[in-house]
Amino acid sequence: MDLGLRGRTAVVAGGSRGIGRAVAEQLATEGCRVAVLARTASDLAEAEADFIAAGAMDAIGLQCDLLDTGEVEAAFSFLDDRWGELNVLVHAAGPAHLGGTSELSDNEWLDAFDSGVITLVRCVRAGLPLLRKASFGRVVSVASSMIRHQSPGLIAWTAAKSALASATKNLSRELAGESIVVNTVCPGMVMTSAIEGYLADADLRGLPEGPLEAAYAAIERDFHSPNDIGRIGLPEEVAALVVFLCSELASYVVGATIPVDGGSDFF
Repeated sequence: MDLGLRGRTAVVAGGSRGIGRAVAEQLATEGCRVAVLARTASDLAEAEADFIAAGAMDAIGLQCDLLDTGEVEAAFSFLDDRWGELNVLVHAAGPAHLGGTSELSDNEWLDAFDSGVITLVRCVRAGLPLLRKASFGRVVSVASSMIRHQSPGLIAWTAAKSALASATKNLSRELAGESIVVNTVCPGMVMTSAIEGYLADADLRGLPEGPLEAAYAAIERDFHSPNDIGRIGLPEEVAALVVFLCSELASYVVGATIPVDGGSDFF
């Protein structure tokens, strides 16, 4: 299926690793001009080369701290000069703090909401003038299926993702009249570097041998996050839906909150 994205312009905030990286790679494969915003210079340099090899018409890695309003505004100002418009903004950044109520400090709570929600607000605020210049605009945020299946051991992370989904829904209502379509994708547990790090310290004895199945069993045991398929997902499985929502074909999917979680009690 031709998604009609060739030559379109796309920014992925948090696009150097995990789901964001998979989204950026698939946008590159579609022939987009792709920019990723992230903090680590080495990851960005590698991403640029990979995206060009995948078919991107232009690829830019912009070193940017999404917690810094000035840096975010500078990144979008650079893209305004380079491209003059923006078709797609994907927000794939998120909080990193795990733990229960008594384990997290006030600063860790504040950081969870800053990195998980306010980063979206900064990017949308800075990107809106470019989105309004384009022939069509799409915004997709990456939240989590845990917003409907709570885990006390992920209390700040889940709360921030819930707030992200709510903010995205409100953005959808605000921007729909301008033909800027906004949606949220809610992955289940996905094999990212964060999950790999967790599994490196987890007790895997007696678990299934397949890496995705073993990871699923460990996460279900420790965080009570079941699904119907019996494994965790891959970043590219989530990215496929995100990229579709970035296309003109998704023009009637507006303000949706869509699970990609292997089957769960999301609805």
